[in-house]
Amino acid sequence: MGLTGGIGAGKSEVSRLLVSYGAVLIDSDRIAREVVEPGTPGLAAVVAEFGDQVLTAQGTLDRPKLGGIVFGDPARLAALNAIVHPLVRDRAAELQAAAGPEAIVVHDVPLLTENGLADLYDLVVVVDADPATQLDRLTRLRGMTEQEARARMAAQATREQRLAVADLVIRNDGPLEELERQVAGVWRELRERAAARGTARPAGN
Repeated sequence: MGLTGGIGAGKSEVSRLLVSYGAVLIDSDRIAREVVEPGTPGLAAVVAEFGDQVLTAQGTLDRPKLGGIVFGDPARLAALNAIVHPLVRDRAAELQAAAGPEAIVVHDVPLLTENGLADLYDLVVVVDADPATQLDRLTRLRGMTEQEARARMAAQATREQRLAVADLVIRNDGPLEELERQVAGVWRELRERAAARGTARPAGN
């Protein structure tokens, strides 16, 4: 399955809970960092496209510098995505295969909606929260200013766009106990889907 949600919606907590039930987590953000580590073909391709200016003195990717180049420039962002996305997709497929046919695999994909990836997954679960809840969490728990938080939220898909691709929705405006109850329900759904197929592999790409 594909798991997504807006910043501050609580997707990381949902991932943690699913893993505690036995899911195998494939984290797209983590993979995206790994494929551009020093010595990788991914980093070499990024440097070939954007120049040595995107490297730190230690030879690692200078993410703030690269972000400053691509943020607000659709053409440069598209060039970066053309390098990184195929690498992430291929690595995720490797991890999916390595998990084995009986694994229940959860792909944590923050930009699933933005990048039109919903069709890659048998099931899409969206972690949803009211924008006011997101704003509160970002300012109170992550230390962002209200302006920073609103800018980050505005850079993502809208709430309506995410809900439009959802097969299942986890509402996360309440206490942790309520979130846990909903995630347990999603886990039962995943296991039931697996059983209906005669396999415990309900999702993936």
